This record gives sequence, structure tokens and C-alpha cells, in this order.
Amino acid sequence: MAGAVGASAEWTNPVLDKYPTDKVNTTGLMVTDTTVTVGQLHSVTGTMAISETGSVEAERLAIKQINDMGGVLGRKIEIIQEDGASDWPTFAEKARKLLVSDKVGTVFGCWTSASRKAVLPIFEKENGMLYYPTFYEGLEASKNVIYTGQEATQQILWGLDWAHEEKGAKTFFLIGSDYIWPRTSNKIARIHIERFLKGCKVVGEEYYPLGHTQFGSLINKVKLKKPDCIYSIIVGGSNVAWYKQLNAAGITADSLAKRGQILLTISTTEDEILGIGGANVEGFYACMKYFQSLDNENNKKFVAAFKEMWGSDSVIGDVTQAAYLGPWLWKATVEKAGSFDIDAISAASGGVEFKEAPEGYVRIHDTNNHLWSKARIGKMLANGQFEVIAESPELIEPNPFPEGYK
Repeated sequence: MAGAVGASAEWTNPVLDKYPTDKVNTTGLMVTDTTVTVGQLHSVTGTMAISETGSVEAERLAIKQINDMGGVLGRKIEIIQEDGASDWPTFAEKARKLLVSDKVGTVFGCWTSASRKAVLPIFEKENGMLYYPTFYEGLEASKNVIYTGQEATQQILWGLDWAHEEKGAKTFFLIGSDYIWPRTSNKIARIHIERFLKGCKVVGEEYYPLGHTQFGSLINKVKLKKPDCIYSIIVGGSNVAWYKQLNAAGITADSLAKRGQILLTISTTEDEILGIGGANVEGFYACMKYFQSLDNENNKKFVAAFKEMWGSDSVIGDVTQAAYLGPWLWKATVEKAGSFDIDAISAASGGVEFKEAPEGYVRIHDTNNHLWSKARIGKMLANGQFEVIAESPELIEPNPFPEGYK
């Protein structure tokens, strides 16, 4: 699937004298006098499509806006889109095609850590650059990846501290889909709960395959253990069955609150709630860095533009916003480097900032390719949106390798 975005045969590069192609592209990337081609690699089919479609749309919006402003170094961006199909070997195959056959300038893509881990050796071997949008477990920093989502210290640890300090949670039941991100995230969560939260313990830990839809036995275990905090990292289409079955079993935010319990998730955003139905999740909590309801001018413009392009009923979750950051950060980095070459981009990435970010402001860390970001707690509403009830006072420095959590 390939599609041109905004380029035309009549277009002439107004800055070609300043940025001639043989100077800005010395490594054979798909860059001409008038265009630069990038790759998009997400799941638009399979169980992860419910989550990744928003990322595709956000990246397309950013690329359209950049093209409307004149492109990057005077070149309009064209896109080759590939479908990872919620299958990790397919992600690897498509990544190799984009880098080796298509020679794209960069790739915006992946969602699950399993898909990122599948493509990472290819990006490092072929020296490509991936802008990865999803919050994840950390414990990784590659010169070939810019991580525009949160790592563990910016989401998992901050959220658990909030549950303990503000809601008095002392017992936690850890739940996840069965792959690397939920398992590693819950490993970090367990260490934090048992080593760093005084008087706290984990009373249960369960995993289910991606696409799983039968949660009756899990719900019975949760009822039996009566944890103060149900900590959920269910992903993709399984979210729909998980929350609907919780509701059918009488486990709602109101019923939990009567017993001093909460449900806190780091995997359910506005994108998933669109499929779940707001009435099934009302009153539960999520720890994210972005919610569609954020009240700032950057976000108001972003939400309006997104809905104009993708429809008034569309919604924007945390990862969708982080995906929107990717093309803008790549543009700023290419312009800082004066080159599309991957080594030049990699060297120039540290300190690149995006002041118009819908989440407020972001900056790439000087050394680890992650973003400085805030953390926030949102309370789910019946209309599928979130009420923001807590926010870190400052940007949190990314630390993908925190001491004491290995």
C-alpha cells in the first residue's frame, strides 16, 4: 500500500540550492529534489487494529500539516504504508522491505513491544530510524529508535505511587496480556510494590493470550483476593471482553469504591473505550501522559484538526498523540542536522523539542532517545473521555534503566 501525500509534479523545491540532494542524502535513501519517502508500519488488521489505527491517522495528520507548510528541507513527504497485521514475523518482514527495498528515510510504526523487539535487530543492522509511539516497559535504548511514549518510571512507578498515596492501596492484583510488555511491566510493578511501597504486597498475577475473550475465571480470582488495586495491562481487542465481563459480574467503579478498591490501567485509552463503551468503564482510572480532554491551546488545535480530517466521532488516546509527535520530531531533527542521513539524524536528536505538542511540550533526552514528559491520572467518564485528576508537577526525566528494577 503506497500513497502520495501532498506531492505534485509541478512542485519545485524553494531551498534546493541550500540543501542539494547529493548533500542531504549521501546513503541512497528515497529522497529526490522534491520528495522524501517515509514508511508507516502499524497493524491495521488483527487484534491490535483497535489500538493502532489511531496512530496511523495521527501520523498522517502530522505529515499532511508538514507538507502544507512546505515539507522537510523543501521536500514533500510521501508515504509507503505496510500492515504488520498484529503478527510479529510480519512486522519484521515489512520492516526489512521498507528499509532494504524501499529505502525509506524513516519509519513511524509499531505498537506492542513484541512488534518493536521483532523489528529492532533489522533497524540496527540496516541502520534505519524508527519513531516508536507506545508507552512501554523501558530497559532499552537504541540509537536507531526515538521513543515518543513513556517508559516505566514515567508511567508505572508514578501511577503506583499515586494509587498508594492518594487511594491508600496496599494490596495489588497484577493482570496482563501474555507478551513482553505486560510481563516486564508487571515485573517492574511487583519490584516497586514489594521493595519501595511500605506495607504493600502483590496478591495475584495473571496473564492471558492476545485476543483472549473469556475472563470469567480471572474475575472469580479477583473477587476472592479482594485487592485494593486491580492493576490491568490488558491490550488490544481483549479490552472489550475484559471490561464488559467485569461490568456483567458487578465489578464497577462504584462497587469497588464501596470496599475501598480501585481499578488502575496503563493500557486502556480513549481508542479502546470507543470499542468497550464508556458505560462499562466509568469511574476506573488510567495513568497516561495524554488525554483528549487536556485543556491547553496546543491540544485544542490538535483535536480540532484530527476530527476535521478523520471525522467528528473519532477519538484520540495517549498513543495516538505520541504517534503525532513522531513526524514533527523527525522534521525538526532533519532540519537541525541539515540531512536525511540516519547517522546525522541520530547525532542531532538529543535536545530536539516540540513546543506545539498536544500534551504540552516534549524534548528528546540528550543521551537516551526518550522524551521528557509529564504523567497524569485520568478518571474514565461515561462518554468515553477522561477527567484529569492528577498531574506530575514537572516534566519527568526519562530513565529507561532505573536502578533496582532489573
